[in-house]
Amino acid sequence: MSVKKIGLLVGREWSFPPAFIEEVNSRDAGVVAEYVKLGGTRMNEPCDYAVLIDRISHEIPYYRTYLKNAMLQGAYCINNPFWWSADDKFFGASLITRMGIPSPKTIVLPMKSYPEGVISESLRNLNYPLDWEAIVAYTGLPAILKDAWGGGWKNVYKVSTIDELIRAYDETGTLCMILQEFIEFEQFVRCICVGQTNIMPIKYDPKHRRYIVEHDHLTPELGAKIVDYARRINQVNGYDMNSIEFAIRDGVPYAIDFMNPAPDMDINSITPHYFEWAVKAMADFAIEMAYNPRPQRNEQRWSGFVE
Repeated sequence: MSVKKIGLLVGREWSFPPAFIEEVNSRDAGVVAEYVKLGGTRMNEPCDYAVLIDRISHEIPYYRTYLKNAMLQGAYCINNPFWWSADDKFFGASLITRMGIPSPKTIVLPMKSYPEGVISESLRNLNYPLDWEAIVAYTGLPAILKDAWGGGWKNVYKVSTIDELIRAYDETGTLCMILQEFIEFEQFVRCICVGQTNIMPIKYDPKHRRYIVEHDHLTPELGAKIVDYARRINQVNGYDMNSIEFAIRDGVPYAIDFMNPAPDMDINSITPHYFEWAVKAMADFAIEMAYNPRPQRNEQRWSGFVE
């Protein structure tokens, strides 16, 4: 029986990649994990990997393009590059609200600035100036201004007045931003998600950005609801690797950030306890997908051209 390969695409993170590779390679499961090395990809180039784990293509567009071809060749990609390319936080908020999952009131805003070559005639469909009074009447204040496509706490502003909102908005350049109702929470949970349905809900302190190892932080009923919401969000978005944040107000868990397809898995962030869980859970899932992949390509209309 030939050895199946799992390839890892990573950035500067230093703890998860080697731990994952060591975990997979120590199991003697007929599977070997390694870092992917690329130097240009031919069209329809065969892919040697049964599974590819993507933790960096949001920053390196070439990797995203490579993964799409690899998926065409039969590789199982974590996460599906076609899903990831299409997501944004505004659509996600609309979608999960349609699903009956609580989400803060969210509004998407026109960009503050535009690339060179975009002139005023190109923007004839936009109302200007923005009606800031109407905008904050919908979301309320304080509110959170953040990148509709980004993650990792980058380009995130908490604003308490219209003046603060305008100042923050003026700093966002060509980013497409959303403004979101701020949930005054009593509890905060960040879930690490593997394989869509394997959910670890962790107590999280957003002010100090730290995970807290405390296993009884949720009642059984609330814990079950959060896990159910997280599974449904992953399944509708097709994410096999994700983190989802819930802000709990008056016993209601609001999904405030749930599109993080390359979630933080650093040992210093998630603590050694949850790091060990994440490494083993990802190894379990990747090995399973190497032998029994889900019909990932069938979600794409070009699947009929693949044998």
